[in-house]
Amino acid sequence: QVQLVESGGGLVQAGGSLRLSCLASGRTASSYAMGWFRQAPGKAREFVAGITRNGDSTNYADSVKGRFTISRDNAKNTVSLQMNSLKPEDTAVYYCAAGASSPYASPFYRPYQYAYWGQGTQVTVSS
Repeated sequence: QVQLVESGGGLVQAGGSLRLSCLASGRTASSYAMGWFRQAPGKAREFVAGITRNGDSTNYADSVKGRFTISRDNAKNTVSLQMNSLKPEDTAVYYCAAGASSPYASPFYRPYQYAYWGQGTQVTVSS
């Protein structure tokens, strides 16, 4: 069992930056692949970024490639999402997720691969 708590959301103007953080507690976070998803009003939850349990591989949704960077610090049980060049269409509730993973697995990008979810943090980008 792992508990996830996101922080760092807020209101920012288009072109600005935000850094989201996710603190994992419970079982050691280094046993889990981690990811970020988002859900805008009236839309389905969508994958944003994923990272392997040891941080050696990442993947991103096409819509955020080159603008967002996912990273993790297993010593601190945290995963972060650096978001640059934000656009109004990035407005959503952002969720941190964790999924049990083998050491050799590729980054996860499907919701069903993640068993644990945080409560979400709101990101609003104004035009």
